[in-house]
Amino acid sequence: MKLRALVLSLRPEQWTKNLLVLAPLAFAKHLFEQGPFLRSLLAFALFCGLSGTVYLLNDVADVERDRLHPLKRLRPVASGALSVRTAATTAVVLGLVCLALSFVLGRPFAACAALYLSLNLAYSFRLKEVVIVDVLSVSLGFVLRPVAGAVAIGAQISEWLLICTILLALFLTLAKRRHELTSLNSSAPEHRKILAEYSPYLLDQMISVVTASCVTAYAFYTTAPDTREKFQTDRLVWTLPFVLYGIFRYLYLVHQKEKGGSPTDVLLTDRPLLVTVGLWALAIVAIVYSASGLPVPLTR
Repeated sequence: MKLRALVLSLRPEQWTKNLLVLAPLAFAKHLFEQGPFLRSLLAFALFCGLSGTVYLLNDVADVERDRLHPLKRLRPVASGALSVRTAATTAVVLGLVCLALSFVLGRPFAACAALYLSLNLAYSFRLKEVVIVDVLSVSLGFVLRPVAGAVAIGAQISEWLLICTILLALFLTLAKRRHELTSLNSSAPEHRKILAEYSPYLLDQMISVVTASCVTAYAFYTTAPDTREKFQTDRLVWTLPFVLYGIFRYLYLVHQKEKGGSPTDVLLTDRPLLVTVGLWALAIVAIVYSASGLPVPLTR
């Protein structure tokens, strides 16, 4: 029973976020090469372990507030199914093991792993209480994933792709804040103190800015001369409709269906959104790998 509670606290359903670690493998045209693929797979596994560490630490840090939340009070630590001591001990051991193993992929990757863990520790114990900085901190955690995936295989990653990643992460994080604020109403600050600094109107304004910026940045990325030169194709722009529909669908779910509290749950449970993401990924692979360009040279 304790083992099951521990596994649930690691939030394996949230590990889909770490698929961003594999993005550089696909965009560098090394998806079907054994060496880079295995290195990327190890990087993905290590970030899953680091993510689990962060979730355990968050549960320990927020145990009292989680007990006031209608859903989070059911989490193993908040409900008492898993003791605070066990969760904290497991987090420390798991984090140290993942950091030690990260050196297998080189010092740059280990630095990314350490920075990711440090950023999340800072967020859990301080940054989450600083308005605007809280959402930026979460978004930077998303950016570190593809950066780590790139250094793991010695590939370069486009600055445009990093910009798109942080803007998309901001979009999802702000939508989550909005859902928390509107669903919990006056009790929202009791669950998450920083919510007292936000309002639905402010968050809607921020979401509007980020949404437009995300679509524009992706459009620029797909049509940029260096992108066309790198992949020797101008067809990446064909994937823009998938991005537009995906963002509009998510906004629909947030505003009309009052979802958005967990981006991962929304993605995995909303079939149109899941199909859209799948088609986008297939289109990217088909376009990139059908182009006549050679694989992007690794720097190792």
